[in-house]
Amino acid sequence: MAVPVWLLVLLSVLLYWGMVYFDQHSGWFNPQVYAPYRSLEELVLYQPPSGGIDVMRGKALYEGLCGLCHGNDGKGKPGQAPPFAGAEWAVGNPNRVIRIPLAGLTGPIQVNGQEWNLSMPAMGAALPDDDLAAVLTYIRQSWGNKASVITPDQVKAVRAEIGNRTQPWTAEQLNAIQ
Repeated sequence: MAVPVWLLVLLSVLLYWGMVYFDQHSGWFNPQVYAPYRSLEELVLYQPPSGGIDVMRGKALYEGLCGLCHGNDGKGKPGQAPPFAGAEWAVGNPNRVIRIPLAGLTGPIQVNGQEWNLSMPAMGAALPDDDLAAVLTYIRQSWGNKASVITPDQVKAVRAEIGNRTQPWTAEQLNAIQ
């Protein structure tokens, strides 16, 4: 019995299509590569950056330490804590913003044109320099904020500069810092 030619052509086309599909969508049997990635290089390209500031760790720390009062959306809570979204204090001079979690803040302060009178404890004093840098960087680069990164070296320098200060800062004292 003869096999029809069209059937051989159809099988050849299907076999060719299967090989092309395998070539474009497989990791060539590499167990580290899985969908939707097609190669080890593509998988490595989408991994979180190593070294430097870990913003995702900063987000996790923020949500555990700061988010309760300031809100996980950075919009603050009326009568409790001011917003970080668009706040000049959050995106301003790093030498000022680093001091606030290290020693706290007390008294009246203007944030986004609204006056707040609050007392914030030194929530970041117990954090290592790299964790505090990650939290502050997360605040400065989230909710539409586009400020520079805070490095662990900057935190270390400010921590050394203020020494064992336990007295919370006031807005006037922070504004005097260059």
